[in-house]
Amino acid sequence: MATNIVMPQMGYDMREGTVVRWHKQEGEVVNRGEVIAEIETDKATVEFEAYTGGVLRRIVAEAGNVVPVGELIAIITAPDEELPEDLPAAAEPVPASEVATESSQAPSAPSLVSSTGEVRASPIARRLARERGIDLAAIQGTGPGGRIVERDVLEYSPQPAPAEVAAPPGEVRASPIARRLARERGINLATIQGTGPGGRVVEQDVLDYSPPQEAPSPAAESVQSTGELVELSRMRQTIARVTVDSKREAPHFYLTSDIDMTRALSLRQEINDNLGADRRVSINDMVVKACALALDKHPKFNSSFQGDHLQMNSSINIGIAIALEAGLIVPGISNCESRSLAQIAEASRDLNDRSRSGTLRNEEYSGTTFSISNLGMFDVDSFAAIIYPPHAAVLAVGTVRQQPVVRSGELAVADIMKATLSTDHRVADGAEAAVFLVEVKKLLENPLRLLL
Repeated sequence: MATNIVMPQMGYDMREGTVVRWHKQEGEVVNRGEVIAEIETDKATVEFEAYTGGVLRRIVAEAGNVVPVGELIAIITAPDEELPEDLPAAAEPVPASEVATESSQAPSAPSLVSSTGEVRASPIARRLARERGIDLAAIQGTGPGGRIVERDVLEYSPQPAPAEVAAPPGEVRASPIARRLARERGINLATIQGTGPGGRVVEQDVLDYSPPQEAPSPAAESVQSTGELVELSRMRQTIARVTVDSKREAPHFYLTSDIDMTRALSLRQEINDNLGADRRVSINDMVVKACALALDKHPKFNSSFQGDHLQMNSSINIGIAIALEAGLIVPGISNCESRSLAQIAEASRDLNDRSRSGTLRNEEYSGTTFSISNLGMFDVDSFAAIIYPPHAAVLAVGTVRQQPVVRSGELAVADIMKATLSTDHRVADGAEAAVFLVEVKKLLENPLRLLL
């Protein structure tokens, strides 16, 4: 039976991907789990593995095509099977080099309409248009086959509205969502310049609204005019969108604890003295192992909030924040609950190397369930990290620093590391988060438990 291979969602925030190159050609045999293509997202280039075996019968999206998540990119069939006649129609993907020129040069015209009379648009584009009060039929689609995608709605500028659609005197035209937001924020709708059809105030107008400020002095204007505008990369734009969404939607709270790493450092030294230079265990590896054991005992922190329920994850896949030159990514180590400390260390080195060479696999990029951010190597004592959606929590750890402590009534010196747990309050309360953080602390302060 023919299997449709679609553009995967390699990350919570991914909307579209670019096919960088195909590792298989039409007519070649494909094994399940074999890398068949490389997909570029906003943050990384990821190896895409086939989720079924057979013959790559047709490549729909050629290298260089930008394809929305869920759209058809290839078809795999059984070796002796021909392409069925009733295959779903696949829109022709648009090359990445043409997307910008199409959106900037194409004349204003209604988008393509399906045989049922419905304007072709992605679900995200439909939701954005509905929230902003925009008629989809007025937008020129730049997606595959003229399909309206998220970017089209975000960049849409309505034509001047005719006089007859103007609001009656004294009444401000606004969408229901805009009215609710303005009411919650104590904003007078009459002070907002609407960008919706006919000057209607829409959600984004309220979100972008800033109270009028006094005009700057001529001297200040002169100083401001000398500034430079720096274009943001796609990765930086994605990071901005994800972090804002996380802080807006997930009510964060933070707990910090001092962890005595003296015994952990001693055990790490002993382990590394008996291993080769290429198999050394890092402090972060010990933190990952401790979190895996704590998550196994407290599975709520390995879940995600899904509206009216929690999605409990069957495996513990811990994401590690890695800073690249272009920005931050959070690839992960899967099944940490069943890996030894040495195996976690090996997987962490491999993950770091392949993150920098751009050869991550889909599940490493999209399947994480908890995350750790470590800035200890930058001499940072303590910080609070933003939760990576859709995780329930993230642990931020700083540098290990020698500090005076009191033991059995006597002054001593210990290696102390500060750890801060950021938690989604929709998932867990303060006491539950404290119990989880204390479990991590106990494991690191009694590190032999990491080897059992």
